[in-house]
Amino acid sequence: MNPYAILTGAILSELLGTTALKLSEGFSRPLPSLGVLVGYGLAFYLLSLTLEELPVGIVYATWAALGIVGIVSVGVVAFDERLDGAAVIGVGLILAGVYCLNIVSDVSAH
Repeated sequence: MNPYAILTGAILSELLGTTALKLSEGFSRPLPSLGVLVGYGLAFYLLSLTLEELPVGIVYATWAALGIVGIVSVGVVAFDERLDGAAVIGVGLILAGVYCLNIVSDVSAH
């Protein structure tokens, strides 16, 4: 299977876990708390599969960066969180970094 498809699954699972973490209200709500465990557990399992084929630096940087961008987006859409101009620029720089690592750089598997 394509390691980038598996990495995408890891990122989506991490977003599920982090969103559930917000909804768990300090682990006081059972269903969202279970979502945290499932989301993060699946994310780390899929991340481990990705590491069998891609360099750890590329995998972790991409997973962390796209997780940040994804959860910022979830915060804006689902939790009515606001971004100021500096935050938008920061998110753009994160995306530019992921692009450089995965597309421009020779260290990733194209």
